Amino acid sequence: MSCPICGKPAARDYRPFCSRRCADVDLGRWLTEGYRVPADGEDEPEDVTPDDTPPKPH
Repeated sequence: MSCPICGKPAARDYRPFCSRRCADVDLGRWLTEGYRVPADGEDEPEDVTPDDTPPKPH
């Protein structure tokens, strides 16, 4: 396995990274939103009403 940041062989103590530096670089990318998980575009599920009250049973 190679380090996803620099490509060097992974170190046992920092797997999947080769060093603490590369692990910290990866964490920094997550914290500054360098990595993003794609979304459908909907912020709320369909069954939630705009005023946050639960839907009425049918």
